Amino acid sequence: MAGIVRLAPGQDFPSTRLALDYPNGLLAAGGGLAPERLLAAYRRGIFPWYEAPQPVLWWTPDPRSVLYLEDLHVARSLRKTLRRNQFGLAVDRRFAAVITACAGPRRGSDGTWIGEEMLQAYLGLHRRGIAHSVEVLDLDGQLAGGVYGVAVGRMFFGESMFSRLPSASRVALVALVHILRRGGFRLIDCQVESAHMNTMGARNISRLDFEAELAQTVDEIVDPAIWALPAYCGDLLP
Repeated sequence: MAGIVRLAPGQDFPSTRLALDYPNGLLAAGGGLAPERLLAAYRRGIFPWYEAPQPVLWWTPDPRSVLYLEDLHVARSLRKTLRRNQFGLAVDRRFAAVITACAGPRRGSDGTWIGEEMLQAYLGLHRRGIAHSVEVLDLDGQLAGGVYGVAVGRMFFGESMFSRLPSASRVALVALVHILRRGGFRLIDCQVESAHMNTMGARNISRLDFEAELAQTVDEIVDPAIWALPAYCGDLLP
């Protein structure tokens, strides 16, 4: 990790222009995950991503994967799933369960980047009303999938999602977009490109363009009443 800034307690983040080209976007290490540190990072388009026993690593990749809300692609098969009304919806009722599920083992990977320190940090943001979860429930009321992330002004920074039943994470994303449209948001930060998000309409923009989007959105005031959903997924369709 030569060439990156080692953050001392209370030290500000360096200019994002100092981020490495390889690994793409690595900017700094250390500094801890206090709520004020996390909020300062998100406001500048910087996010933590690391695995113990590494120190906290801070990233700002270029290009940046984003989903403009008007670009959301709801495939025919997903529309059929929504029409069947087979999933219930909730917001911020089971945040701890969602982030814990996202921290679980993934196919082809033995580790997780959501360790105990990260989990506790985002639970702290959730208690402050800054981190949110959208929960998808099966017909028995059990958690079938979900997504969580951080809202600063009118920018939503997506962190992770999971599915226990087919299409549950995609339903969670559609529900999240439903909320954000109501709140006047423009886009979801998806951080780094993935095939899954691309199928939903995500695309890459430059770091410079992403930071311009931040400048227009992170200081805006949002009515917390937007964080609500209809009871069932069929009501998400126009």
